[in-house]
Order: sequence, then C-alpha cells, then structure tokens
Amino acid sequence: MSRLVRPPYVDPNTQIIYDTDHPEFEGYLTKESMWLKDWRRRYFVLKGSKLFFCKNDYSAPHGMIDLANCTTVKSADLKSKKRNSFEISTPELTYLLYADTEKEKDDWIGNVGRAIVRCSSTYYRTNSQGPPPPGAGVGGVGTSNAYGGAYGAANGDDDDDDSELSNDSNNPYFND
Repeated sequence: MSRLVRPPYVDPNTQIIYDTDHPEFEGYLTKESMWLKDWRRRYFVLKGSKLFFCKNDYSAPHGMIDLANCTTVKSADLKSKKRNSFEISTPELTYLLYADTEKEKDDWIGNVGRAIVRCSSTYYRTNSQGPPPPGAGVGGVGTSNAYGGAYGAANGDDDDDDSELSNDSNNPYFND
C-alpha cells in the first residue's frame, strides 16, 4: 500500500520549496486569522525550524511560521479568551492558536519551544566537540534568555494567570 505524500510548501516571496513530509510533530489547531481576526481550524506541521499550516492533513501548506525568528511560545488563555490557547511571538507578529485539549496544548508548546531553542544561539549538543559555552544549561540545551524564555511555559513557568479562570459554563471568555 502506498503512503500519501503531503505536497511541499512554496514560499510565495522567495519561491523556495520546503519539504513537509515526515514531520517531527503534527495535528489540528485553531488559529486566529491575521486580517479578519476570526478563528479557523488548520492542520499544523512542525518540521525543523518551520511550522507550516494547511487546510487539512494532506493539502499543500498555505502558510509558514519561521521559528528561527520566534522569541516566545507561551500560554495565552486570557489574551485570546479561549481555553487551551497559546501564542507564538516574533518581533513583528504574534500568532494566537488553541488546541482541543490541555494535553495537546502542552505538547505543542513543548515541541515548538524545543524547535525555537534549537534555532537559538544558546543551543549545543552534548556530543559536540569542545566544552559547552560558559553559562550553558544542563542536558545539552542552553537555557539563557537569548530566546526570550521561549520554553518557559512548557516547563511550568507559565506567566498566564489562571486564578481568574473558572470552569463555570457561564464564563463568556471560553469557547466551550
């Protein structure tokens, strides 16, 4: 039986073709649109330092977030007024997304955070030649703030104050 292959992403500005097959992480998220500010369910594909989004799981991606330019990924329930939401920030833009479950949200924050850290200048491999840079973190990943605390939310350093949240079904700030 042959396996379906996802079409590549073609950057409309540079015409560079990006392979999206065999991703590191993938799944559905709901993303706030840039211009109309409405919420659209999209299939996201994380491969290397690129996060692609498509209309469904085997359509060609129509957008890409370059995680090499990202500074943070963190919880954003209050900001978006949606449960299980998070934001991915670049110096120019902030993308708001939400997952179907809290576990999916945490998985996305962790995977995107790791991708951002891999792109940062503080990342190094423990099996690389030479000593680690001064002040580098434990376990092969430097954790200085060069990436703007990008991975903090996945490690419990979530600065989104949940004390104002409730499971009250009458709470107008959530999408349930």
